[in-house]
Amino acid sequence: MKNALRRILSESARLDVPAETLADDADLYAAGLSSLATVHLMLAIEDEFGIEIPDRLLTRRLFSSIDSMAAAVTELQRAKAAA
Repeated sequence: MKNALRRILSESARLDVPAETLADDADLYAAGLSSLATVHLMLAIEDEFGIEIPDRLLTRRLFSSIDSMAAAVTELQRAKAAA
């Protein structure tokens, strides 16, 4: 999953550094993530993983790192599977 998130970051986020060089807990905003890029990132994540990110999760914290995005995707996939 984290490899897919790195690919999505590379394609959608236009970071100042290559996504492949970032640690899983690196601050993506410090790496150049903009608020506009988070919208593109959200849409790409939803498409890639077949989920819908609810408004309650749409915070700066969600997009702060690869770890935080992976945790949210995992949570949403589990909730979808349980439904």
